[in-house]
Amino acid sequence: MSALADQIDVGPRLVELGAGELSPGDLARVVDGTADLALPSQACQRVEASRARLEEAVRARQLIYGVTTGYGPLANRHISPDKSTELQRNLIYHLSSGVGEPLSPRQTRALMVARANSLAQGFSAIRVSSLQLLIDCVNAGVLPVIPRMGTVGASGDLTPLAHLARGLMGEGRAIYQGKIMTAAEALSRAGLSPLAPTHKEGLALVNGTSAMTGIAALNAVDARAALELSLQHTLLYSELLSGRREAWDERLAQVRPHPGQVAVTARLLELSASSRRLRRPQPGGAVVAENVTCVERHAEALQDPYTIRCAPQIFGAVADVLSFHASIVTTELNAVTDNPVFFEEGPVHGGNFYGQHVAFASDALVTAVVKLALTAERRIARITDEAQNHGLPPFLQARFPGLQSGFMGAQVTATAVVAEMRAKAVPASVQSIPTNANNQDVVSMGTIAARKGAEMLDHLFDVLAIEAMILVQGMELRDPHGTGFAEASKALASRVRRHVAPLVEDRALADDIAVLSAAFRSTASWTTMES
Repeated sequence: MSALADQIDVGPRLVELGAGELSPGDLARVVDGTADLALPSQACQRVEASRARLEEAVRARQLIYGVTTGYGPLANRHISPDKSTELQRNLIYHLSSGVGEPLSPRQTRALMVARANSLAQGFSAIRVSSLQLLIDCVNAGVLPVIPRMGTVGASGDLTPLAHLARGLMGEGRAIYQGKIMTAAEALSRAGLSPLAPTHKEGLALVNGTSAMTGIAALNAVDARAALELSLQHTLLYSELLSGRREAWDERLAQVRPHPGQVAVTARLLELSASSRRLRRPQPGGAVVAENVTCVERHAEALQDPYTIRCAPQIFGAVADVLSFHASIVTTELNAVTDNPVFFEEGPVHGGNFYGQHVAFASDALVTAVVKLALTAERRIARITDEAQNHGLPPFLQARFPGLQSGFMGAQVTATAVVAEMRAKAVPASVQSIPTNANNQDVVSMGTIAARKGAEMLDHLFDVLAIEAMILVQGMELRDPHGTGFAEASKALASRVRRHVAPLVEDRALADDIAVLSAAFRSTASWTTMES
């Protein structure tokens, strides 16, 4: 199987933190409950050493941001170490000011995994017991309810991570075993004791890019799965239109060797190997026109529309953007995003909490995801149009067209969804607004960009669900037995038919679309990011 469609091991396993090797696929396994987190002894030792350096600095009465000073523009106020617990709690309280609908449980768990891995690098001066509580909450499924809006992604994801920290303290609400309850009750039911934060622990929990990074990691995995599904759809669409396999010739990729185009070409050739519906080049390759003395109109064009012919170039570019995004996110997952950062020589004040890398990468991902959706919409438009679909009935309704409208409404829905995606595709990373008494005079908006990526992927899976229903209907209209279609197309049809029945007579399709879209998303995290 090609690298574009590699499947990860979904069996039980432990994902170790702090080793510098956490991938988006690893995070997705933990989020989806097929793996647990573990803190290895080497990471424990680093965390303990970092904590010891902090405590030594406090005893020496060093001036340390957020430990012996106030926060943000109030960092010019000295705070006595004996006020440490109050200082940390007040940080969490004043930042717990998010608004809007909560993050999904999947996104919440993702940001918890991302924060735990950053802390496990051993430079944030948190206690091992506090980090272990965060890990235990992930493994037990104690998920604080976190409003999705309120962070500008500058001094990290302060607001959502503060709601996380407040939940660890047993305050606010949490989800446990599918029910919303007080965080105190959730911790108690899970056999866990609430956090009592001391020196820097509130700051260590909130001062990083873990919300945007966790969400972006899920986006990375889901986007790769959406790309693979798009390639499968392209194959079936091409088979329905008797497309020419010539345009997927590997030699074209060799002379334009973008990694994504090379990989996509190889995948399309692999998927289509068993197809007898695609037209293949004749021996000798060239088409010869003899005795032509004037301009003549031939019955058909020599080349297919771009949705077939340019598939390696379109999806290859998408694959390269996805690889860029995944590379940035993987680095960020394994990074120390905090301030101050505690090295052996002492604390260093800086800006590792600033989310610009993830912001830029997420905006790039949004553009690629929109391209996947609008390409799918164009495929839908052609295959439902009796003037372009090579003999299929209008809107794939074979019984009484006119009385029955088939997929006409679903096609309009796909167009509407893509139009909305395009309207929302303006980059978030350029929307900097100074805040925090101008202390945060430029901000990244990385979490908004990552959340937008997640929303766009949800829309994309809706469009792909509509397209899958239409393409499979077209396959069954061409031949109920799938004669000549590639094995990959038959597998796609089988997958669709497990969830959605054929459209024999007009019926409401909203529930079918939702069910199939959810089914596509539910397996999205089983696809690796390597390309």
